[in-house]
Amino acid sequence: MSMKVAVVTGANKGIGLAIVKGLCKAGYSGDVLLTARSEALGKEAVELVKAEGFKNVVFHQLDICDQGSCKVLAKFLKEKYGGLDVLINNAGIAYKVNATEPFGEQAEVTMRTNFWGTLWVCHALFPLLRSNARVVNVSSFVSKQCLDKCSPELQAKLRRTNISEEELCLMMGEFVTAAQSGTHEAQGWPNSAYGTSKIGVTVLSRIQAHVLNETRAGDGILLNACCPGWVRTDMAGPKAPKSPEEGAETPVYLAMLQEGAKEPHGQFVSEKVVQEW
Repeated sequence: MSMKVAVVTGANKGIGLAIVKGLCKAGYSGDVLLTARSEALGKEAVELVKAEGFKNVVFHQLDICDQGSCKVLAKFLKEKYGGLDVLINNAGIAYKVNATEPFGEQAEVTMRTNFWGTLWVCHALFPLLRSNARVVNVSSFVSKQCLDKCSPELQAKLRRTNISEEELCLMMGEFVTAAQSGTHEAQGWPNSAYGTSKIGVTVLSRIQAHVLNETRAGDGILLNACCPGWVRTDMAGPKAPKSPEEGAETPVYLAMLQEGAKEPHGQFVSEKVVQEW
């Protein structure tokens, strides 16, 4: 029941798959749960990883946009492992630049996956976090770029140290509503569904770290958001400068922070360095 376990979401390809391999190469001592929405693609990925000699990789289906699916995973983790030691929220989507879907639709779908999906996974799995657990929310440098494009009023709200999860959820919902009516820029938001959803992920991480400080003080849990960089994946395209393995370096670094470490916590980290938010 006390065997260690790490969960990586959206892990059948790209950065997620590289993170799974990275944890194994870094000597992670427990099981690594490779989760994916597609059971067929997930199991195929596990076989590929095992063929490389990493025998501690296990598949579990997870659709982060389905709260029921998140709860099924939580039940499995509780029954098999009795808790959770590492959670890497990697799953996410981005529309291509030449996407033809209306911007309001792009905003709704992107926010549902990148922000709400991440939040739902956290709500389901956080009660299982053991002492000295590590949580890594994969965000993006685009979140910082888009924050700087927000109106001064929105920037001030999103940088507040005492912003609540409820307030943030309301703001992310307001962005989607404004995007659907074509008034998002007039209301001070950037013209980027992906970037705004990742603002949500980064700010959520700051809030979650603050809550953990209040509710789990002394338990040694560290939670951070990170930017893997611009990585050659199906999502980011072939022109990106980084390989998936290079993109996995910072998430794996944060997931493997030594027991007893006090920081980083509640930070936005890129290239293993804390960035100003």
